[in-house]
Amino acid sequence: MKPSKYFVIDFDSTFTKVEAFDVLADISLKDFSDHEKRKQQIVEITNQGMDGSISFRESLEKRITLLQPNRRHLEQLVIVLRGMVSESFKRNREFLQEYADQVYIISNGFHAFIDPIVTEFGIKPENIFANRFHFDDNGNVIGFDKENPLSANNGKVEQLKRLNLPGDVYVIGDGYTDYEIKFAGLANKFYAFTENVERERVLSKADHITPSLDEFLYLNKLNTAISYPKNRITVLLLENVHPVAVELMRSEGFNVETYSAAMTEDELCERIKNVSVLGIRSKTQVTAKVLEQANRLMAIGAFCIGTNQIDLKAATEKGVAVFNAPFSNTRSVVELAIAEMIILIRGIADRSAKMHKGIWDKSAKGSFEVRGKKLGLVGYGNIGAQLSVLAESLGMKVLYYDREEKLALGNAVKLKSLKEVLEQADVVSLHVDGRESNANLIGEREFGWMKHGVIFMNLSRGHIVDINALKNNIESGKIAGCSIDVFPYEPVSNEEEFQSPLRGLPNTILTPHIGGSTLEAQENIGQFVPAKFMDYINTGSTSNSVNFPNLTLPILENAHRIIHIHNNVPGILAKINQVLAQHEINIVGQYLKTNEQIGYVITDINKEYNKDVVKELRAIENTIKFRILY
Repeated sequence: MKPSKYFVIDFDSTFTKVEAFDVLADISLKDFSDHEKRKQQIVEITNQGMDGSISFRESLEKRITLLQPNRRHLEQLVIVLRGMVSESFKRNREFLQEYADQVYIISNGFHAFIDPIVTEFGIKPENIFANRFHFDDNGNVIGFDKENPLSANNGKVEQLKRLNLPGDVYVIGDGYTDYEIKFAGLANKFYAFTENVERERVLSKADHITPSLDEFLYLNKLNTAISYPKNRITVLLLENVHPVAVELMRSEGFNVETYSAAMTEDELCERIKNVSVLGIRSKTQVTAKVLEQANRLMAIGAFCIGTNQIDLKAATEKGVAVFNAPFSNTRSVVELAIAEMIILIRGIADRSAKMHKGIWDKSAKGSFEVRGKKLGLVGYGNIGAQLSVLAESLGMKVLYYDREEKLALGNAVKLKSLKEVLEQADVVSLHVDGRESNANLIGEREFGWMKHGVIFMNLSRGHIVDINALKNNIESGKIAGCSIDVFPYEPVSNEEEFQSPLRGLPNTILTPHIGGSTLEAQENIGQFVPAKFMDYINTGSTSNSVNFPNLTLPILENAHRIIHIHNNVPGILAKINQVLAQHEINIVGQYLKTNEQIGYVITDINKEYNKDVVKELRAIENTIKFRILY
């Protein structure tokens, strides 16, 4: 008979994200005039207790004297701590409940705030070992149980000796006192828990560093809520994506790495080899060559609207789902377009430049209102349609051309051809995507169709305009005002000089691809794209993917979910089901959707499967990728 396994878990900064006494200090000292001084003293006393300058018991006494807690403070502390449970413990509640007889909480903290938190996760009260406060009749803490070994140095070691657990003991914690249990020979292994805090002295003593409870359970082949620990899934975020994206991905348990600029093709080929999720903005080019090196890549997120910087065909062939943020920065781009339109039609840019040179040029010449003018939109997608609505509210008449049939909003009028729009518009604004067929969509011929004195704006993609033709028409006066936010070539970082034939031209506004660069838009994108990543990784949902068939799936309980991505050829679903039937596995639910390139099958089964099942499903001809969620 195999010996039982026992799991000894620390509370502060392990089961919860914080040190309880730090939170208690904020609660109990908030009405003290010298609260900051007291908090600093508590930190110093804690450090003295840890480095041995004073005994742990003396450290405890001094801190409680400074804190002066009351029962009501402890009740408030419990409320705060309930919201501060470590994410990986919340994910693995099932493990704590299943192994309740073998899970122990051993802490130098106090029952008053530990018990209410951990018992909600299935921890048995008799398996919780901590200190106990003494209270007076008014609920004030006046001391603690000094007979308790956990109130003294080496308390955890003494407590484990008394327990004398009859089996293998695994300790999970973030502090040196947790390591001491292993050092005393009372534990088989010590796992340094780093989800919330890393202590170099502790890491150097650990048998294993475990960034999450998921990792511990995976290493020990224990039942978990997931099939693969997220800290082993590397996420690479480039081009200064918003910090909220980094925070969201890290809080979910992923190993997140960031890089402030774009990467060249060769740099990305080297860096992407062990990356599972890649996040980029508009400058990084994800080519077929890059994707060939991406041996673990599951998903790419474009933290912007466009995806022409990604080889979508190659990504699909590799079974890599691509997501973008089609709506998150729409308002920001539209507001910039409105602002620049007014600035250009009033000639404000040139007048401002003159003022900076000391030239006072007060005149109405070449200055007009936008009211009553015709706005010609080339492209009527999310941005074009919203710009249409705002422009109408300014009194403009909106004309648009789009290759696809789009519902006109307000009083906007769809014209039959690009030529018709360009001939009639007083202001031309481009809002098309970056597909190759749109290259040089606007060239010398198209400028020839436009009115003399037209205002021309491009806030979509740089390669859709012939820049030299644009320069010629600005210099000839055909274009009275121009704003360009996107360019055929853009610097990969802020350190590289911007070069363009458009520099120095009259009434020309040049901006560094900032149409969607507002704090609001970047935060919205930073929340939207990671949510799509997490849906895909956690449930298999592909909602809003630009290259995968779109499936929205529920979170699964009491079953296993397997994902099969394959070339879109007949008979794959039948082969998947044949394998499952041969192993007498019943299907709880099944979802299939295809596009021109691939088929995407989600199968939920209610029975344990073995390695042979996985091997046979992977071996089905035309399989691109196979993934087990849980």
